Parts: sequence; structure tokens; C-alpha cells
Amino acid sequence: MVLPEVIAVENPGPEHHDEILRLLLKFNTSKVGPTILEPLAVTLRHPESDAILGGLWGESYYDWLFIELLIVPDKFRKRGMGSSLMKKAEEIAVGRGCVGIRVDTFSFQAPGFYEKLGYRSFGKLVNQPIGYERIYYFKTLSKEPVSEVKGPIVISLPREKE
Repeated sequence: MVLPEVIAVENPGPEHHDEILRLLLKFNTSKVGPTILEPLAVTLRHPESDAILGGLWGESYYDWLFIELLIVPDKFRKRGMGSSLMKKAEEIAVGRGCVGIRVDTFSFQAPGFYEKLGYRSFGKLVNQPIGYERIYYFKTLSKEPVSEVKGPIVISLPREKE
């Protein structure tokens, strides 16, 4: 058997992503059955121009919704817009049969916002970016108990010496 070569592609195109994803999904399907990826966008739109001013982007798969992006412009914060986006995403996730939602945020963004909405931290990545943390959250949507998280998992990366 000839072993494959390891080749780095520093400026990959979508074909690289798509083929790696296809191979991963093929493997996953062999273990857990068909993989259904369902994207989700919930947008904030200007009432006259219909321009997208902010919103939420996520994807559901394997019974969970992952919220990848959430942005509410500064001038609309503290007016319930972010909560409305999250509530709509939660409703859609329930309709899709999801048992939970996961999301991550940086410590300079909105950790308190997610906690206020009932999301629980399950991990932190320290120094991403340097001087801040990336915080991982989840919220269960089902009445079925999910294993209890005993506290956050903290991964601290050392600073590079200058």
C-alpha cells in the first residue's frame, strides 16, 4: 500500500473544504447513520430597504443546533433584539427535533448575554485571542436530563515568548 502525501494548502478553495467534509460525513454516516446538515439564518432587516443589519447564522446536525455567528449592531443592543434572535433560533431548533443548542463567544463579546438566556458554560480556551477567553456554552431544549457538567474545562495556552 502506498501512503498518501501530507500537503499543506495555505490558501485553500471551497473544493478542499467540500471534499474533506464529504469524506468526514461518509465516515460519520457509517457510525451514526445519515448526516443531515440544516443551515439556519435569522436576520435583522431594515424595514424599508430590507438590508440585513444583523442576525444569527447556525447549523443543526446530530440533534443539536450550533450557533456560529450572532451580531446585533451597537445601536440596537439592549432592546431585546439579540434575545429575539436567540428565541427564534430556539423555536426552530425545537421544531427540528434538536435536544440542545451550543454556541461560543469571546470574553469581550457577550458571555453575560448567553448566561442570562439560560446557557451554561462547559469550557474556556484561555488566550484566544491573547488576553481574552473563548467561552463555550450549551442549553438543553428537551426535558430529558443531559449529563451534568461539573464545571468548566479550562485549556490554557502558553504565550509565545517575544
